[in-house]
Amino acid sequence: MSDLPYRPNVGAVLFNRDGLVLVARRADLPNVEGAPGGWQFPQGGIDAEEDPRAAVLRELAEEIGTDRAEIIGEHPEWLTYDLPPALLGRALGGRFRGQRQRWFALRFTGTDADIRLDADPHPEFDAWRWVHLSETPRLGPDFKRGIYAILARSFAPHAAPCS
Repeated sequence: MSDLPYRPNVGAVLFNRDGLVLVARRADLPNVEGAPGGWQFPQGGIDAEEDPRAAVLRELAEEIGTDRAEIIGEHPEWLTYDLPPALLGRALGGRFRGQRQRWFALRFTGTDADIRLDADPHPEFDAWRWVHLSETPRLGPDFKRGIYAILARSFAPHAAPCS
């Protein structure tokens, strides 16, 4: 499967006014509080010819029901991850070995009531919460933890509360 390409993807690290970030629990993982790896940042594919900055706002609207956010930072490099062997050929339509991601830091400009996981008829997430950025590497899926650690360092300057 190593000859499969990476899927172009964007990811959103969404900060609230208190400097906390949004993580959401995948609906397709065991819904047990504290289950390892079930919490992640919103992310999704980039459509053909789509600008990554537009894609990240579109993905937010699709996955959490709102695009009430402004881009405040961008990780300077594309990051990649490989799917674990058990997911190769099954996840991502079976057409990709993993994802090549462009990550953005965004400031949430709405209220918690604007976050609507049920906006999509087939929601990817079944719960969400605000957490400290430094917590995210241990909350994410095992195969994404390295990326989350990079993002925790890269976007740390955005984690301060704002007025």
